[in-house]
Amino acid sequence: MSEGRADIPVRGMKCQKCVAKVTAALTGLAGVESAEISLDERLARVVFDPNVLDRDSLVTAILQAGFAVREEEPVAATSGTTAAVPALHSKNAETARLIFGLGGMTCANCAATIEKRMGGMTGIVSARVNFAAEKLAVDYDASVLDVDAIRRAVEILGYRAWTLGEADRRDDAGAQLAWLIFSAVLTAPIMPLMWWMPFGEATGLLNGGLATLVQFSAGLIFYRGAFNSLRNRSANMDVLVALGITAAYGYSVLALFNLFGVSGPVFFETSAMLVTFIRFGKWLEARARGKASQALKKLLHLQADQAVLWVDGVEQAVPASRVEPGDTVVVRPGEKIPVDGEVIEGQSAVDEAMVTGESVPVEKEPGQVVTGATINLTGRLLVRATRVGEATVLAQIVRMVEEAQTEKAPIQRLADAVSNVFVPVVVAIAMATFLTWYLATDSGFLFAFKMAIAVLVIACPCALGLATPTAIMVGSAVGLSAGILFKRASALEHISRLQVLLLDKTGTLTHGEFTVTDLVPVKSGGEAELLRLAAAVEAASIHPLAKAVVRRAAKAGIQPPAVTDAIETGGFGLSAAIEGKTALVGSQRMLEQRGIAVGDLQGRCDDLVRQGKSLVFVAAEGQLIGILALADTLKEHVPETIRRIRELGLHAVMITGDRLAAARAIADEAGIDEIEAEVLPGGKQMVVRRYQRQGFFVGMVGDGINDAPALAAADIGIAIGSGTDVAKETGDLILVKGDIRDVERGIRLGRKTLAKIKQNLFWAFFYNVVGIPVAAGVLYPIFGITLKPEFAGLAMALSSVSVVTNSLLLNRFKIEG
Repeated sequence: MSEGRADIPVRGMKCQKCVAKVTAALTGLAGVESAEISLDERLARVVFDPNVLDRDSLVTAILQAGFAVREEEPVAATSGTTAAVPALHSKNAETARLIFGLGGMTCANCAATIEKRMGGMTGIVSARVNFAAEKLAVDYDASVLDVDAIRRAVEILGYRAWTLGEADRRDDAGAQLAWLIFSAVLTAPIMPLMWWMPFGEATGLLNGGLATLVQFSAGLIFYRGAFNSLRNRSANMDVLVALGITAAYGYSVLALFNLFGVSGPVFFETSAMLVTFIRFGKWLEARARGKASQALKKLLHLQADQAVLWVDGVEQAVPASRVEPGDTVVVRPGEKIPVDGEVIEGQSAVDEAMVTGESVPVEKEPGQVVTGATINLTGRLLVRATRVGEATVLAQIVRMVEEAQTEKAPIQRLADAVSNVFVPVVVAIAMATFLTWYLATDSGFLFAFKMAIAVLVIACPCALGLATPTAIMVGSAVGLSAGILFKRASALEHISRLQVLLLDKTGTLTHGEFTVTDLVPVKSGGEAELLRLAAAVEAASIHPLAKAVVRRAAKAGIQPPAVTDAIETGGFGLSAAIEGKTALVGSQRMLEQRGIAVGDLQGRCDDLVRQGKSLVFVAAEGQLIGILALADTLKEHVPETIRRIRELGLHAVMITGDRLAAARAIADEAGIDEIEAEVLPGGKQMVVRRYQRQGFFVGMVGDGINDAPALAAADIGIAIGSGTDVAKETGDLILVKGDIRDVERGIRLGRKTLAKIKQNLFWAFFYNVVGIPVAAGVLYPIFGITLKPEFAGLAMALSSVSVVTNSLLLNRFKIEG
C-alpha cells in the first residue's frame, strides 16, 4: 500500500490537552495510520493513505479542532514522500504566552477596546482581557513581538500594562479611598452653601470654586478615560459620566455668570456629588475585587524568599531564586520548603495543605517527593532540588488559575454584545428624554436637563462586564483552596451540563495496585504460616502480585525466612528451597503440573474468581498449604461519591479493561449499574464519542496523563492528579489531591458558580432595564417621583458593587457539604 507523510506546523497548542485534541482530530480521520504530535516543536507528523485523503484534509481537521496552521509554500504530500513544510524548530518562531496586569480600565468597554485593538495587532495570535481581574492574556509570535512592544501598544491605547513579575501598579482600594476623601471634603460644604449664603453673592463663587476643584481633580479620571475611549473609536462608562458631570457643571457656570443668555438657578452640588458618589462606588468595587482575587495573592505570598544551601557540609543562606536543579537545600522544622525536590536525608511531617487542601500532615522520608512552599513541621530534611522557579508545582498552579481567570466563559458573550452598543443607546435615550420633557410638556428646560443627566449617569455597563468574571474568579479560588483546579473558565460553566460521567476503574475508583484480600489456609488457623511461606518465596520476584504479598507480610509484622535456589517460570510462578523444604508459589496450573491437587478448596477458588480476584497458590513438599486472593481494592469514599453523583442527576458508568465478571464485582461494590468492560486503553476515547453521538453531554474521570485522549475527547475531562506536576495533566478540571470525592464537589461548585453568574447577569440587566426608565421620569406623571442626577450616579456605582458582592457570597460554598 502507498504511504503519504506530512509534517504540519500547528499553532495554538499550549498543553498536553491541546496535543490530545490534535491527535484525536487527526486519528479520527479515515485513512490516517498514525499521528505524532510534538508540543515542543509545535509539529504534527502524520502518516496517511494518499488514496483516501490528502494534506488539505489533515489541515482542515486541525483547523476544525480550534488550532492554526502556519504555512510557507506547502508542497503537496505524495506517495512515499514527505511534505516539505517548514517546521517551527526555532524558539523565536514559537507562539509565546504572557499575562499582563492592567491599569486604567473603568468598565467592560475598556476591556473590549484593549481586546479588540490588541487582537488585531500584527504578531498577536489572541488577546483576552479579564475586566474583574484586570489582566490581559496574550498569545503572540515571539519572532515578531517582544514584551516591551506589547506593553507600549497597551500604553498607546491609554492604559497601563506590566508583567506579573513586576511591581503591581493597579489603582488599588487605597488610592480610590484617598480620592474619595479628597472629593468628599470639598463636596460637603457645597450643599449647605446652596441655601445658606453667608458671603452674599460671593457664596456662589465659592461653590463654583469648590465644584471646579472636584471636577478637575477627582473627576479628571473620567475625562481622561472618555478621551482615550473616543480616541480608540469606542465609548465607555467614562463617556457617560463625563457627559453628565460636564452638563451639570457647565450649565451651572453659564448660569452663575449669565453667559450666552443662560440664567437661573445653579446646581454645582450635582456635578460635585456625582464625582464623589461614583468615587465612593469605585472604592467599594476595588475593595470587593481585592477580596475576589485574594486566594491567588495568598498563593503568590506562600513562596519562600530564602533557602539554605548545603555545600560540602556547610550551610549557606541564599535567596530562593539562586537555587538551581541538583542543589541540596537544608530545611529545618517550621521552615517553608523553598523548591520542589526529593528528600535525601531525614524524616519529617510536612503540611501540604497549600497544594492539596488536606489538613493532615504527610510523613516524608528519603526517596519521597516534597513540594515547594509546603511547611516542614517536625524534623530536619536535606532536599535535592528538582524543579525551581516557574517549573515548581506552586508556579504551575498559579499560572493555571491565572489563565483560567483570563479566559472568557461562553455565557459572557451576551453581556459583551450588549456592552458594545450600550453607550450609544444610552446617549440616544438621554437625548430623547430631554426632548420629550422639554418639547412635549411644560416642565421647563431645567427639569428636562436634569432628567437627561440622570439617564446618562445611572446607566452602567460595568455591572454587565463584572457579572461573569467575578463569579469565575471567586469560584476558581474556592476550588483552588480545596485542591480543585479549573484549567478553563468554560469548564466552570459547562460542568453543570454533565449528563453522563465515565469513570476509569484503575487508579480512579481503585487504588491501582493489588492488595491481599483473602487468606485461605488448608489447615484452620494457618493464615500466618501461609503468608510467611508465600512472602519468603515472592520476595525473589518483581511481579505486582508478588510485591503485594510481601507488603502484606510486612504490614502483619512477619519476617520471612531466607530462601535459596529460587527459580521463576514466566506465567506460572516460583519455586525455591526454604528451611530444607521445596516450596511452590504461583498459579493453579503450576501446581497441577507438579501433580498437586486443590481438593476441597476448589469451590472456594471458583467463588473468588467470580469476584474478579487473582489467586496465588502455595505448596510445600508436594502438599497444598493454602491460597491467597488478591484484588485491586476500591478507594475509600467511592460508594458515597457515586451515590452523591447520582443524586445530582448524573448517570455514572465504569470503564475498564477487565473482564466483565471482575468488573461487575467492583461496580457492585461501588454502586455503579452500568459497565463498559474489556475496553482497550485506546478504546476509551471511542466509548466517550459513542455516548456523545447518543446526544449526551459527557464527562470523563481518569488519570491526567495515561487517559489523556479520552479526557480530551470528553466535553469535560476530570483528571485525578498526583499533585506533583499539574501542568502535564490533561483535563479541564484537575483534582490535585486525588480524592474521588472532589469529583462530586467540583460538579457542585461548577453548578453554584453558574448560578451566581446567572444571578449577576439578571440583576445587571434588571438594574439597567428598570433604572434607566426611572431616571428618564416614567414614574413622574403618576407618582411624582424623580431621581436626582447625583443619586442616579450613586445607584450606578452601587450596581457594580452589588454584583461583585454577590459573587463573593460563593466563598460560603461548603466543599465538604
